[in-house]
Amino acid sequence: MPYHLEVVVAAGLESLAREEIQRLGRGTRLAPGQTPGVLTVHYDGSLQRLFTLRLATSVYLVKHFAIPRPRALLGDQHLRTALGLAETALNLHPRGSFQTLYLSAAGAESSVLTRLKDELSTSLGLQLGQEDGDLLVRLRRGTGGHGWDLLVRLTPRPLATRAWRVCNREGALNGPVAHAMALLTHPEPDDLYLNLGCGSGTLLIERLQLGRTQRAIGCDTNSEALACTRTNLEAAKLMDRCEITPWDARKLPLPDGSVNVITADLPFGHLVGSHNENLELYPALLQEAARVARPHARCALLSHEVRLMEHLLATMTTWRLIENLRVDLGGLYPRIFLLRRTNQSV
Repeated sequence: MPYHLEVVVAAGLESLAREEIQRLGRGTRLAPGQTPGVLTVHYDGSLQRLFTLRLATSVYLVKHFAIPRPRALLGDQHLRTALGLAETALNLHPRGSFQTLYLSAAGAESSVLTRLKDELSTSLGLQLGQEDGDLLVRLRRGTGGHGWDLLVRLTPRPLATRAWRVCNREGALNGPVAHAMALLTHPEPDDLYLNLGCGSGTLLIERLQLGRTQRAIGCDTNSEALACTRTNLEAAKLMDRCEITPWDARKLPLPDGSVNVITADLPFGHLVGSHNENLELYPALLQEAARVARPHARCALLSHEVRLMEHLLATMTTWRLIENLRVDLGGLYPRIFLLRRTNQSV
């Protein structure tokens, strides 16, 4: 029987995630009528192949129980089924990968669900987590209020967690969104790629992991950010494929028309920068990016300053707006602005 899966993605990236899931090949079927940020998949391939998904935040194995109340899960047959679901996830990883279990459910502290947590953790040899766990189990009402669904995350950490991220910075872009931005630039091996304000290196690394470039540059004026980028590039074994420079994105030491792909995670004005600073930074950055970009260059910029970006792009002749993609970043809703360089001079 095919596995019933839920793939969680950042809302706004569903279309790209569907394409990635379909590339898993035969035996993969996406259910219609999806909830924003969640893709329902019927899959009969290797579960470990799902760990290659770069746009997914998490992947859950789902089992529906036709029961009126969660208490029925404590019965022998249903409990063995629930344990089997959890053991499927555990068996995908080396022994010891999971140390704790956490049950996420409405009323998780009730006597019934406390017993369920104890039964699961004892049988699986795991400690109970207080706020999170390696083995994340979710319990919810079934569709239309019929029965109950048990969901087990297939990995001890979300898929969005990147193994190469050994250095992190406040406000750093998450891997799946950076991967989406790299995909949206339609990467080619002859790309002359520039990442403005490279921060911890997320955009740069996600692009390089998609394939080779003719040249790849990451720049930032913050020395701590540059050190963080180098650390993560070393962890990703990509340091020899790019240049890291202390350049100011408003005054780049590059010739006119010298790059054909640009990406940037622009300051939102919350954790990094301020709105008043962005009023000066954004127009200067867009103008300088237009100077170094070749005609028809592709550009992907992430920003929460939506009105400011829309105003600037409406007044500029050097950039043409291709798409404006809204993304849910856990309560913040920035846009990915996909631009194409026109033939107009700066």
